[in-house]
Amino acid sequence: MWLDDLRLCGEVRSEVNMARYTTLRVGGKARWFFTPTSQQSIVQAMTVIPNDIVLLPLGRGSNMLVSDDGFDGVVVDLRALKVLSIEGNTVFAQAGVKMNRLSRLCADSELAGLEFMATIPGDVGGGIVMNAGAFGQQVSDTLASINVVCRDGILLSIQAKDLKMSYRCTVLPKQSIILGATFQLQLGDGETLKSRMLHMRETRSKTQPLSMPNCGSVFKNPVGDFAARLLEEAGMKGHREGGAQFSTTHANFIVNHGHATCQDILALINDAKVEVLNRFGVQLETEVRVIR
Repeated sequence: MWLDDLRLCGEVRSEVNMARYTTLRVGGKARWFFTPTSQQSIVQAMTVIPNDIVLLPLGRGSNMLVSDDGFDGVVVDLRALKVLSIEGNTVFAQAGVKMNRLSRLCADSELAGLEFMATIPGDVGGGIVMNAGAFGQQVSDTLASINVVCRDGILLSIQAKDLKMSYRCTVLPKQSIILGATFQLQLGDGETLKSRMLHMRETRSKTQPLSMPNCGSVFKNPVGDFAARLLEEAGMKGHREGGAQFSTTHANFIVNHGHATCQDILALINDAKVEVLNRFGVQLETEVRVIR
């Protein structure tokens, strides 16, 4: 059986509560949860897992909303992929490297371009998938290439220019998994970079509900506007459904008061879309990934 072969590549658990693995602390059980021992074990696993089994790459779960019914597939835990190296202006980071760690080490090496990552509680792989950004910077500004493994176990190196990256979106080969990425940065003054990162973190701590479980920004900003402004004007700030609430600190954040369900959050998202569309004629698009 393929599960026996998969266990040769790492730890395999069944019926794992996904609420433990997302920053929203919401979600049902994953049918299988695979923790590989190395990058090579992920590549090997791709040749073992049947093609009709859906995969869910997982980092810190910071931009993810898992259904209360759970996930009927294999979660691939990428947090063991932590290799990071710097040579001149070129930085390589595996998918499981925390973005705030990457930004800190780049600043220590006086390399500029990834300061915004100091404010994002996710991993490099997830940051690439959503082309994460903040404070006028985004992943695509400095990304040179990525390494992925496809469902047949084939390894590919893809140049950033071929990824069709756009606002909060990166087009990847279907059911592929990002293993690592190379960034091309510019020289900068280390102290200036660290000061800028500190300012970013302080700004976020004052304007976002970081002390409560959340998934970051719920909606993408419409062209020429801000989702938070539209949500606040539409009266959604503080709006509550069960254990979930649009934050009273930042209208584009949904927080979990401790007993929220995915259904509570989806209800809030739907209410917000309806209210903003009715009042402003704007169709909001979710930034958070909904896993069903």
